[in-house]
Amino acid sequence: MKLIEKALEEGRKTLSEYESKQVLAVYQIPVTREVLVDDVKDITKATQEIGYPLVLKGCSYEVSHKTEKGMIRVDIRSDKEARAAFEEIMTNMDGSEKAVLVQEMVKGKRELVIGLTRDAQFGPCVMFGLGGIFTEILKDISFRVAPLEKRDALEMMQDIKGHKILEAVRGMEAADLDALSEILITVGRIGLENERIKEIDINPVIISGSKPVAVDALIVLS
Repeated sequence: MKLIEKALEEGRKTLSEYESKQVLAVYQIPVTREVLVDDVKDITKATQEIGYPLVLKGCSYEVSHKTEKGMIRVDIRSDKEARAAFEEIMTNMDGSEKAVLVQEMVKGKRELVIGLTRDAQFGPCVMFGLGGIFTEILKDISFRVAPLEKRDALEMMQDIKGHKILEAVRGMEAADLDALSEILITVGRIGLENERIKEIDINPVIISGSKPVAVDALIVLS
């Protein structure tokens, strides 16, 4: 894949969120609608293209934990707010490659994590679990070795302690397990087809209505 080859030629070991999601989108994994902006004068065009409410995020291959670095602004509802958020985020960012993602705000209370690690013995292993800021605390995750079939994906979802979050609860629709299965199977395929991908971290995957959407992503290269 050209995007991965370019990053490796530049001596990089990580893709930015924007680049990572471009890889996912090539494989038909649903990702947020977004525009990358590196100049404040382009903000209005971006906000018109995506539509309010918006999330603005600092975007660089040099940054992974954006929340901790004050590089995310949510529920932006006007061009004035968007410009102010852009300036703040750019000020908070280090490094040479700086830009801001203008992103649709995906609504949904259920957050999942889907990922891939490349094990020295087993090769690409797919991960599924509860996502968002609690991933590292709860560690409620399951693994399968790629390639996955649909039954493997469905079993992975049942393996986590919090699997009932996928059911219809508190007025929320049941999550689309077919769509989630497809993402898990596809992540395994990405690992098998791209040997230089060491890790994929899609966190969170938000269940919006019943449909999963990749809201943030990071791909690490070897």
